[in-house]
Amino acid sequence: MRNKKVLITGAGGQLAKQIELQHHSVKAFDFDFKTKKELDITNEKKLQKIFSQNTYDYCINTAAYTQVDQAEIEQEKAYQINAKAVSSLAKICAENNCTLIHISTDYVFDGKKSLPYTETDPTNPINVYGETKRAGELELMKFAEKYYIIRTSWLYSGNGNDFYSKILALSKERKVLEVVNDQTGTPTSAQSLAQFLFFLLTNDPRQYGIYHFSNEGKATWYDFAKKILALNRINTRIIPVSSDRFKTLAQRPTFSVLDKSKIKEIFNFVPENWEKALELIIKNQ
Repeated sequence: MRNKKVLITGAGGQLAKQIELQHHSVKAFDFDFKTKKELDITNEKKLQKIFSQNTYDYCINTAAYTQVDQAEIEQEKAYQINAKAVSSLAKICAENNCTLIHISTDYVFDGKKSLPYTETDPTNPINVYGETKRAGELELMKFAEKYYIIRTSWLYSGNGNDFYSKILALSKERKVLEVVNDQTGTPTSAQSLAQFLFFLLTNDPRQYGIYHFSNEGKATWYDFAKKILALNRINTRIIPVSSDRFKTLAQRPTFSVLDKSKIKEIFNFVPENWEKALELIIKNQ
């Protein structure tokens, strides 16, 4: 019996890197990692070609336009990657009997709730990035037959252009850091998300649809930054400030904690607390 084959788009990104680091622990699956240079998902002909040359059982789409502020300027580019390309990928996966696992975001919500968002809560994105990611979800659901949309939040890995790395870099440059304390969400370790994706592959319940995954608990960006510095034993002074202190092109939801009840019920999978997950990221570096 052959191993099941998994296509990973967006190789080189922080989530795909974590999948690549850990994938040898997953038996009965072969992974095919494709960088943007190797497979630009906005190029439908290249998508068709790679699916004609390979038999994929799963495709994990980690490719995305994720620059939240820049998306306000490059709206068409963000839409091409986050929505139009997802539409093409959904159609091709359906044609090839391939299960599509697509990574989405908490930014599809407007942040006006005070309780964690469930999968059935109405979406109402307040920035272009969120709008394009929601458009991608809708396109996928229109065309894909076997799919999982995994919404996650505040993803970091300690590698690349993420909040964790920025805080460490700034702590070396400045004596005082000002960090926003009026936006609440849940930091999510790319390592934790990769482990859940492996669990999904090996325990696929075939109960397709939208799922929320993040680490457990909640924090502000200030809380997150404070914990990063403390665990790295960095004494840089840190001050909580209002988001009004920083002028950004894109609005952010003030509250975007995700409810994980559905994943716990369907998959019997309980995510780690965000602070524990952060400790593991630091330990593994």
